[in-house]
Amino acid sequence: MVEETRLSVDDLIFPLFLVEGKKIKQEVLSMPGIYRFSMDELLIEIGACIELGIKSFAPFPSIDQKLKDSYASESHNRQGLYIRSIGAIKKQFPEVCLVTDVAMDPYSSDGHDGIVNSGEILNDETLEVLGKMALAQAQAGTDIIGPSDMMDGRVGYLREVLDQGGFKNVSIMSYTAKYASAFYSPFRDALDSAPKSGDKKTYQMNPANQREALTEARLDTEEGADFLMVKPALSYLDVIKLLKDHFDLPIAAYNVSGEYAMVKAAAQKGWLDGDKIMLEILTSIKRAGADVILSYFAKEFAQLKD
Repeated sequence: MVEETRLSVDDLIFPLFLVEGKKIKQEVLSMPGIYRFSMDELLIEIGACIELGIKSFAPFPSIDQKLKDSYASESHNRQGLYIRSIGAIKKQFPEVCLVTDVAMDPYSSDGHDGIVNSGEILNDETLEVLGKMALAQAQAGTDIIGPSDMMDGRVGYLREVLDQGGFKNVSIMSYTAKYASAFYSPFRDALDSAPKSGDKKTYQMNPANQREALTEARLDTEEGADFLMVKPALSYLDVIKLLKDHFDLPIAAYNVSGEYAMVKAAAQKGWLDGDKIMLEILTSIKRAGADVILSYFAKEFAQLKD
């Protein structure tokens, strides 16, 4: 009766991995229980998740190396895997909420979120690619775009591109405080999207910084973001609370691959109770102030509550 924090399946977005082909359901080695799906298998998985009460999904594509280039051209190819898949999901399940990723790294031969020139990231030139990507996703039927690139000014740029394209109702879930974290490694394994050289510290945030998140959030709010996201979640609960206390927009948090993988590894060893830890982690993220949680635990949580 007096429980202060209530966690619901309605709070969760389930990230999914997508590959080209048919009848493929391949487990990600560093993420037990999480799979790369071909489009036919992904539709089956989404249908099963809907039966459990999950209503929101965030697909991420694993792109063949031969399709990658320095300008991420495949990212806005209307006939490419990702754009085709968005359309297929919305056609079969028009009721679901799709949150799609806007960033170059899955499609970049350099493995970075921006165009690389002599070891430097070209911010403004990257925005043009992101704009093409966002527009293609909107045309395919996405509900929310999630710019995860951390380029300066991208929220305002994408809002203008979407509005001019006639997609004023497509929302922007900005990766506002995305930290240069070691917790992303299993995700990069799943998509084979690790940087080929250097790192992402020049455009992702320093894990030691908290006030910087306020600056990023203020800029994103002014530029037209509809959600503010903190990524990762578990090591940045203070940042989630900080944004919740200072902004009226919904706060999202990404319970990332490394946070998932370490629980799974310890549970497999019998060192802890995986279900109880899952519930404690998700509750802590909600308690810190997250209105929306992207989590690889979404299906397990829904099954536990079913």
